[in-house]
Amino acid sequence: MDPKTAGRREFYALLNSVVVPRPIAWVSSRSADGVLNLAPHSFFTVASVQPPMVQFTSVGRKDSLNNVEATGEFVVNFAAEPLYEQVNASGTNFPPDVSEFEAIGVTAELSRTVGVPRVAESPVAIECTLHTTIPIGDCTLVIGQVRHLSIDASMLDGNHPEVRRLRPLARLGKDEWSTLGEVREISRIRYSDWPGHFTPPDL
Repeated sequence: MDPKTAGRREFYALLNSVVVPRPIAWVSSRSADGVLNLAPHSFFTVASVQPPMVQFTSVGRKDSLNNVEATGEFVVNFAAEPLYEQVNASGTNFPPDVSEFEAIGVTAELSRTVGVPRVAESPVAIECTLHTTIPIGDCTLVIGQVRHLSIDASMLDGNHPEVRRLRPLARLGKDEWSTLGEVREISRIRYSDWPGHFTPPDL
């Protein structure tokens, strides 16, 4: 399908259905008037290791983008499986003067380094200050510098997060979501250890 001839929504739905699964940035922000906002953004990843930065994409101009540009702060809350209904509900197009925290019934908890609260029920909070926004087509890439990362101790195996405890949600196409499913482990092979006749393991 040629994006130049396909309809915008038609091609967007197709692209969304093949770039899967997508992790979810459950972004909390605060408007210039002090109204709290909470919304899921499924175009989300790490942007830089040092300094640590994360990025999410606002498809169109959403409240999250307006708020982050106005205050320079946001928090990425971890979208965990037990919060499935709340994460989905926070994607409702509430008007800007309605706080999703109150509307969907989650608890706003003080963050450590930014004025925007985190979701108390979420096991992870990534506190960010705005680094830059980059307009791309009809979207805006939002890049935030990580100022603090909080993880519920019950999610740790020693000092490292354990993914089976975190139970991440991911977005697929249409109204489809996915959960963790099977977890496989395989070590990356260094070139110095590469055998002359390498046989891939059976999957």
